[in-house]
Amino acid sequence: MLAKAYPLDLNRVVVVGHSAGGHLGTWAAARHRLPKASPLFSRQPLRVVGVVNLARPTDLEIVLPIQSQLWGAPVVTNLIGGTPSEVPERYSQASPSNLLPIRVKQVLITGAQDKLVPAWWGQKYEEEAKKVGDDVSFIAVENASHFDLIAPGSVAWPKVEEAVRSMLKLNRRT
Repeated sequence: MLAKAYPLDLNRVVVVGHSAGGHLGTWAAARHRLPKASPLFSRQPLRVVGVVNLARPTDLEIVLPIQSQLWGAPVVTNLIGGTPSEVPERYSQASPSNLLPIRVKQVLITGAQDKLVPAWWGQKYEEEAKKVGDDVSFIAVENASHFDLIAPGSVAWPKVEEAVRSMLKLNRRT
């Protein structure tokens, strides 16, 4: 039993995710904002106190025009099961940008040289989230690409580590 060997403090959950995992981590933090009629709704979703989103798409609709060019297939359309005109409620519930404000501290980190997830996507999300009162910061790491964000020892790694450590300190119980 892992829970006995490694007791978890569920009052201090910080989610870290890269690329599609960054989207899912941010979505997990926003899950409490889903409408009660949603098939994804939970009365007691895991409470997340912070998100470190690495090279993330937080708005699935912004990805649609270039998804096949970037990833070789319509991955978002396939994931959601259609286009926004076909299944609009799925997009409204699957994009963290549509669930704002999520009231969870967020740090978005991207590589300035990222060719897969453009930095301006993160900047746009940061602006939207701040407008509704969320605590969000966006960091573009110079000389870093998409995968540098998950490589210990890379130029980006100190920023990632600093973001995680700061959230754990902020959320430490006294």
